[in-house]
Amino acid sequence: MVMAKTTRIFGANSVKAKRQKGLGRSVFFLCCRIFYPFRVGQSLILETQKTALAHFLSLPFYFLIALLCIIGSPVLAKVPSSINSSSQLSINRLISLAVTTDPASLLQQGKVLYSAGNFAKAVEVLQEAVQAYKQQGDNLKLAVTLSNLSLAYQQLGAWNQAQQAIKESLDLLKGQDKNQNLQIFAQSLDIQGRLQLAMGQSEAALATWQQTEEIYKQAENQSGVVRSLINQAQAWRTQGFYPRAVKTLDLVSQTLKSQPDSIEKTVSLRSLGDALLVLGDLKKSRQALEESLRIAQNLQSGADIGASLFSLGNNARKQQEKQQAIAYYQQTVAASPSPLTKIQAQLNQLGLLIEDQQWAKVQSLLPLIESQLDQLPLSRASIYAHVNYSQSLAKVKSGVLQASRNNYYSGISTKDSAKLLASAIQQSRSLGDKRAEAYALKSLGGLYEETRQWSEAQDLTRQGLALVQSSNAPEITYSLEWQLGRLLWATKDINGAIAAYDAAVETLQSLRRDLVVNKDVVNQDIQFNFRDSVEPVYRQSVELLLQSQQGKPNEKILEKARDRIEALQLAELDDFFQEACLQGQKVALDELVDQNNSKAAILYPIILRDELQVIVKIPKQSLQSHSTKISQAEVEKLLVELRRNLVNPTATKIVQTQSQEVYNWLLKPIELQLQKSGVDTLVFVLDGPLRNLPMAALYDGQQYLVEKYAIALSVGLQLLDPKPLVKQQLRALTAGLTQPPPGFTKFAPLLAIKSEFDGITKAGVATTSLMDGNFKKKNLESEISAASFNIVHLATHGQFSSRLEDTFILDFDGQINVKDFDTLFRSQGKTIVELLVLSACQTAAGDSRASLGLAGAAVRAGARSTIASLWQIDDESTAMFVSAFYRELKSGKITKAEAVHRAQLQLLKHPNYHAPSFWSAYVLIGNWL
Repeated sequence: MVMAKTTRIFGANSVKAKRQKGLGRSVFFLCCRIFYPFRVGQSLILETQKTALAHFLSLPFYFLIALLCIIGSPVLAKVPSSINSSSQLSINRLISLAVTTDPASLLQQGKVLYSAGNFAKAVEVLQEAVQAYKQQGDNLKLAVTLSNLSLAYQQLGAWNQAQQAIKESLDLLKGQDKNQNLQIFAQSLDIQGRLQLAMGQSEAALATWQQTEEIYKQAENQSGVVRSLINQAQAWRTQGFYPRAVKTLDLVSQTLKSQPDSIEKTVSLRSLGDALLVLGDLKKSRQALEESLRIAQNLQSGADIGASLFSLGNNARKQQEKQQAIAYYQQTVAASPSPLTKIQAQLNQLGLLIEDQQWAKVQSLLPLIESQLDQLPLSRASIYAHVNYSQSLAKVKSGVLQASRNNYYSGISTKDSAKLLASAIQQSRSLGDKRAEAYALKSLGGLYEETRQWSEAQDLTRQGLALVQSSNAPEITYSLEWQLGRLLWATKDINGAIAAYDAAVETLQSLRRDLVVNKDVVNQDIQFNFRDSVEPVYRQSVELLLQSQQGKPNEKILEKARDRIEALQLAELDDFFQEACLQGQKVALDELVDQNNSKAAILYPIILRDELQVIVKIPKQSLQSHSTKISQAEVEKLLVELRRNLVNPTATKIVQTQSQEVYNWLLKPIELQLQKSGVDTLVFVLDGPLRNLPMAALYDGQQYLVEKYAIALSVGLQLLDPKPLVKQQLRALTAGLTQPPPGFTKFAPLLAIKSEFDGITKAGVATTSLMDGNFKKKNLESEISAASFNIVHLATHGQFSSRLEDTFILDFDGQINVKDFDTLFRSQGKTIVELLVLSACQTAAGDSRASLGLAGAAVRAGARSTIASLWQIDDESTAMFVSAFYRELKSGKITKAEAVHRAQLQLLKHPNYHAPSFWSAYVLIGNWL
């Protein structure tokens, strides 16, 4: 039926490649190529040495529990983690030779099927082995078989059956002599921890892996200790405890140093490198992977050489070193004996070539991949590879047609992609793999969507949803729900489309903690893919909601749209840090705005495809909105030009012209309402490239916005418990760096810092100061821990970027990355920093999403309010602004937003600093009270 439909497809463009997490939610599971023999009885081992084949088929059962590395080798080409490289012929031979009535042979057959990705068949065979061992009364071997059965069930998303199997296994093992069977017990606990994390029980998984660590220590099994620690790091990260995860991985690194070279060590180092890559520590990741490769080469292990080269390619790709990544992928193909690893590397290389539109090289690579795809054994991995390749074909055809008029890809048709996908669906059904079938159905439905065959596309998408929901795979579910929403919207079923988008967003929310790190078997270009695969869900949903009003404002719909944009912003921060952010007690902004004495209004500009929508909250009034019909491309073009002109002191006229246009979009329709309501403070929850602009510089034709209002920015719709700083005694820790550290010569000296700090002291603020050689991370952390400061003022260079690794401040020793801000500023525990001031920082030049780093710094520090500059300002004008700000704040009569407002006005009125480039760069983020 599916095959017949493919003949109707023609002329489709590319379908965005969606990721697939083949190993369950929030888990990377590496079924390594090595199995560790923990001796239970010498006689059993001797019995297996009659012939080579008999030895392989009759491997002691304790060989058969896989090494668990919850963070396994990321696979950028959207195919599952590496499995054994046995050919289909050898697998079939092993299965045919196995004596199916012998439970040991059944167990080995189950292992071969599992490694080949035939999980449904593996379950059947392992169930037979379970019954056989029950009849024999061999509880120890039964326990091991049940553990492996749990693994197979987990791959199929059969969580209840997986739980039952591992429970029975552990119950049996608890009745055995633990001292004799420590290793087996620990490995079964490993499997239980894997299942717990997959089901979202991260605390339980952590406790389980801490138990396995102790058991492995007791058994003096260092490799087991390493695996347990790597697993614990994943559990810590899943709970949002990033520093603890990194600390645990550092312990892993130290443990590995003392171990001799071995296959275990190269695998553990590779897992460590992959884990650090996912967590964003690219430098340490590369070091671990290079060491893993060195050991693998010394041991002449081709499989591990290939796997380490592949991971190094992923690392290079994450660092945007595309040519280096391609070189690693090519080396992987040359070194690895695994057909699957070769295909993964070639698919990743193909993806990079398509991104760069290197069509000639793409043309030479396509037939190589195609010829090898057909040689892969039937498995989930091969199905995903076929799906990925079909999507690449569609992208190639679309990309070439858009880039030029040549015809050297005219031989590629949409039917080719359709046939591959239809074949993948049939193969999935033959394996009984519902997850893989759902993935292939989604992709084929997407192809029908491109050709506007709405009915067929909906049918395939609904089939995929029915399958995946029973398999508990939310990472696939959300993309199917999103696809269904698009299809219903296209056919004017607005209510149905809204329901589908709501479901997709709800599924994404359930994955908020782990989606950005654990997206299938991971494409490491996370931010690019976030913008491709997650951000559009939220934006399209908002557009659909607002469109459904049909010209009649509906407050409930406006509230829902606004909340959805907040969810997008939180997801962006999670994506930036690769962990959950904004934890703790929060207070909704609307509650503050509607208080009796509030004079603040909130504006939520939302950039959509064909309009700019602004939702407004004025005190004591219902939500309202207004919009401007303008394309997203036009909005972004003007914002980029305005941002570039703002830093030029001589470009005041063009700045006023351009900023007046933005003012007209955001404020002109409500300016009279704001005046009548007595509003004196505007709080902006900005969207997209608007976040790179200072709202203070907007111009109404006569005045800048800062001349009429105090202005603040908010990361989302909620604040940490707000408290006015003006009612507290001001105690500031100041730290400054007059000269940049070695290696950072692009940053200029900051010679006016002493004047800046003198201004703070003269304002009457009690200060403790760290200057130059004393301004080190450890000293800063020590001072914050030792005393209760409500202000931390850092006069040093810094950079905000959309890349985590490029967002930092400088201290005497080098740079402090934003990811360390939480441990740095929250170490005192008892007192939250009320105000963090970063007086000499700047957003990265040419980075359209650099403000994400600024928001990340504010959130990571945990301060209620943050003041920072969007670009570096004149040294003397900075000192003047800082002095004026603290004088106003110390008066005890105004809010932080008003203090910033008055300090900016002083610069604006100064004959030397009246240009917006001097005064508008300062922004207040967070609590404006």
